[in-house]
Amino acid sequence: MNPLEPTPEREELRDAVRAALARHPGHAAWAPLTAQVGAAALAVPEEFGGLGFGSAEVAVVMAELGRSLSPVPYLGSAVLTAGALLAAGDREACAKHLPGLAGGTVVGALAWAEADGWEASGVTARAEPAGPDWLLTGTKRYVLTGPVEPALLLAFAVTPAGALGLFELTAPPAAFTVRSTMDRTRPLAELTLDRSPARLLSSDGDSVLARVRDLACTALAAEQAGAAARALEVTVRYAKERVQFGRPVGAFQAVKHRLADMYTAVEGARSLALAAAAADAAPDLAAAAKSACSEAFTYVAGEMIQLHGGIGITWEHEAHEFFKRAHGSAQLFGPPAAHRERLARRLGFGATGR
Repeated sequence: MNPLEPTPEREELRDAVRAALARHPGHAAWAPLTAQVGAAALAVPEEFGGLGFGSAEVAVVMAELGRSLSPVPYLGSAVLTAGALLAAGDREACAKHLPGLAGGTVVGALAWAEADGWEASGVTARAEPAGPDWLLTGTKRYVLTGPVEPALLLAFAVTPAGALGLFELTAPPAAFTVRSTMDRTRPLAELTLDRSPARLLSSDGDSVLARVRDLACTALAAEQAGAAARALEVTVRYAKERVQFGRPVGAFQAVKHRLADMYTAVEGARSLALAAAAADAAPDLAAAAKSACSEAFTYVAGEMIQLHGGIGITWEHEAHEFFKRAHGSAQLFGPPAAHRERLARRLGFGATGR
């Protein structure tokens, strides 16, 4: 069977997620998605209360979340936090936290990026030993969150030996502040650590972070492909309905060409996103998908505004929500150029610089 072809089970999952999002807009979708659809349990092994599937099923959910620009904390909790726990390999922590994450009763967040971005080399938060536990100090940015502070917080920090570690905070941080962003559909927070108590989950944070980054990029690429497809659908519908000079604007050749270019970008993004998901977030495909889907979504969202004409320039129009999500998600987990450089290095070509 072609791994890129949709299966009946994945089509049913898609339909269930789409229906839940249609009935429950905004943050209200979290409970039905987790309790009724089981979306947060997809990538969690059965031994930890999950359904035992993988990136391909997560991609189905992410594509639907992208179509609706949903603000639910699925990416931060079900993908990043659960993925980090599994990559760390701490079975005690997995048994303690994964059932709640899978059921949606616990929302988690992973404090990863800092002022210098998303690379492991950019982590400057410090961890100092305090008996059997640790104390973390530093500031984390762009923490994916929901409307309330997550019940479970994981953070990367550097130990005195210079090793990157993954830690579970065992007490509330000094501050957890949700920041105002241009993209109102994706809440981001800043986390302040000031000798915050924590427990070490893995002293091999580099490998954990590498795996989490690939999972994150693969999931986000699926979201971007789904959002780009929806932006194209809305634009095509408008081109059929909007009449100018006695004809629908979609009948004009110049508009047809631009819509065809948008379609080509959407299908290319969708193919790479599916390939990365089918390969369980393999590093090369994850990097390629994140780069290509970021640029495709940004392009399609820009064309969506242009082809809607005057109404598309209106700030309140939905095209602007897609446009802001496109530009925000393009920078999330690193800009497209960073992933092209990562891919080039893995393939032995060195950094591309673009």
